[in-house]
Order: sequence, then structure tokens, then C-alpha cells
Amino acid sequence: MTDLSTFPITRRWPARHPERLQLYSLPTPNGVKVSIMLEEIGLAYEPHLIDFGADDQKTPEFLSLNPNGKIPAILDPDGPGAKPLALFESGAILVYLAEKTGKLLSADPATRYETLAWVMWQMGGPGPMFGQLGFFNKFAGREYEDKRPLERYVAESRRLLGVLETRLEGRQWIMGDDYTIADVSLLGWVRNLVGFYEAGPLVAFDKLKTVPAWLERGLARPAVQRGLTIPGRA
Repeated sequence: MTDLSTFPITRRWPARHPERLQLYSLPTPNGVKVSIMLEEIGLAYEPHLIDFGADDQKTPEFLSLNPNGKIPAILDPDGPGAKPLALFESGAILVYLAEKTGKLLSADPATRYETLAWVMWQMGGPGPMFGQLGFFNKFAGREYEDKRPLERYVAESRRLLGVLETRLEGRQWIMGDDYTIADVSLLGWVRNLVGFYEAGPLVAFDKLKTVPAWLERGLARPAVQRGLTIPGRA
């Protein structure tokens, strides 16, 4: 029987199935990267909801796993060397799970590094930029009289979508015929941008061709549909 009791996070979120990978998350664009990935690769896991409304991410137990206080994070009882591995940062988790299972990341070195470049692009570009646009368009930021921050993030989000639009020309997925962690990393963010953040008109999403078609293909995947709702909200 796997013993995870040495990890403080399991005191607040006990593992009913300690032999399974433990996921600590919330269905946000960053959080669903990992739940979608886990559903795609078919690895057994146990999800735990980290409730931001209750400040779960600020508790000592969660900070013991991720000192940055962000989701998602995982605790894999079967890590390298058959020892438990605690890991945070969604991009790192995607790479780890891909390499652990041999899925959604090519073994060919050149293709692998190109895929990783697009994952890093998502983490440094669409993730933070779309998130800021959401803040200034839908949340407290929209009350600011100075509209220059909103205009800045609208312009940069449009530019980033243009990069993705060009990349997808003649391709079904970001890496061509193969669906990879690059797609997994981006689907939730583009979906949120035009859906939850209500920013489609601002970024002229309806004038794009390849990105909306890619998004539709991605959202039609059963694993994506399941992952978007995990962990279930209270």
C-alpha cells in the first residue's frame, strides 16, 4: 500500500486511493490542462478541488506542495525510481505526464523540442495575456477609467491569436496531424477567452478561420469535455 502520509497536503485532502496520482486543482484554464491530459492518457488519478473562494491555495498544506500557491499541482505515488513525486506548474506537469506515459509528446528529438516550444509559448504568451484581458474586460479591471491597459491586452491577444492562426494553416493540430500537449495547453485558454471572458468581439475572433476550427475539433474530444469539468466544483 502506497504511503503518502509524509506529505502534509494529504492531511487536508486525504487520498482515498493513495495508489493513484493525486491532482489538486480547479477547473480554470491552467487547471484543466492537467485534467484534460490525464483524461487523454488514461492514467488513474484522484482529483481534489482547491477552492479559491475558501483560500485553499493559501493554506500551509497546499503551500507545502506548491510554495507559489497556484493550481494545478500533483502528487504521483509512482514517480521516478518508484518514489512519490510532488510537482507544480502546469507546463512541467504536462511534460512529466507525457514522458511518464509516452503519449502526446513525440520521441523524435526535433519534433519534441518544437512541441515544447509551443507549450512555452502558451505559458509566456496566451496564458498571462488572455488572463489580463479577462480581468480588464469582465472583472474589476473594467471599472478602471483608464482604458489603456485593456487596449494593450486586446492588441497583444489579437497578435497572439494571429500567430496561432498562421501556425494552424494547413494543420489539424499545432504539430500537424498529431494532437499533443501543445494543443492541451492552449484549448482551455482560447475557450475561456471567447467564452467566459466574453472577449471574442474585442479580438475579432469571428474573423479568424483556422483557430475557431481547431478549437471546435479540440472541444469535441471526449477527454477534453470530461477534463473541462474536473475537479467538480462544490
